[in-house]
Amino acid sequence: MLSRTADHLYWMARYTERAENTARMLDVAVQTAMLPQSARDTELAWRAMLGMAELQGAFDARYDALNADNVLAFMVDDPGNPSSITACLTAARENARAVRGVLTTEVWETINTTWIKLHERSARDSDPGEFFDWVKYRCHLARGVMLGTMLADEAMVFIRLGTFLERADSTARILDVKYHGAGKRDDTAAADGMLTQREFYYWAALLRSVAGFEIYRKVYRDSITPARVAELLILRADMPRSLLACMQQVVSNLKTVRNDVSAETERLAGKMHAELQFARIDDILQAGLDATLSRFMENIYELGNRISRDFLVPLGA
Repeated sequence: MLSRTADHLYWMARYTERAENTARMLDVAVQTAMLPQSARDTELAWRAMLGMAELQGAFDARYDALNADNVLAFMVDDPGNPSSITACLTAARENARAVRGVLTTEVWETINTTWIKLHERSARDSDPGEFFDWVKYRCHLARGVMLGTMLADEAMVFIRLGTFLERADSTARILDVKYHGAGKRDDTAAADGMLTQREFYYWAALLRSVAGFEIYRKVYRDSITPARVAELLILRADMPRSLLACMQQVVSNLKTVRNDVSAETERLAGKMHAELQFARIDDILQAGLDATLSRFMENIYELGNRISRDFLVPLGA
């Protein structure tokens, strides 16, 4: 497969996944902002939302005030923000259009219809929750149509690589930011006598942002604890958005398209997968979750660069 074709497929998948992840995070942030809390806690929650995507500086450069309306404008509609839902779905559609001949008619029509309908909707003009559900549904639909109508060939491999690299990065960022924020919220909760209630809402929000709340209840059948949340999102191979599940897919798909220069890329992916596969959550927490997640995110960034170098159009080319 031509590297430019593979590049378009890879980034089509990454932008589709990023749009869904952004919708998930915003949906949870909007719901959390409705809970009884101080203005400072609300602002900290929106800052955490921007921090997950490393967009605090870009937001501050465009907006004078940090509030729900401005964050939604920035993260949903702002074409100057490459991680906004509008920018992501537009980029996914443009990459799909560039390789229209590789995609089935059903896949192209699904992605193109999403882009057309997007301009008829807005998170600020209607119920934000309904809009975010629509975005998640359209992204699910696109992936389902790909799996149901496309050959399981190299094109699908690069789509899967883009999907799971983006998903792994998103899960790591959410867990890293939320886990740190939990400590601050717990201190506040202890002061006002609402520790249990605040903890529950906070960790439940984290799980919902990665479609993990119902899975957590099914797996653990017990109260929510930070250690179990971390275990579910890092080490459970049967959790679709866990780091281990994502890396299993990355390793498997890299083997399918290996070439003469990809040995080191496979080695890095295999090492990341092995570290997760044989890890225990107690050891991770004892060594420091922050250090583990920071190293993982650095490796994911490096892995993405290596995949671009070995298979795709190099970044900046």
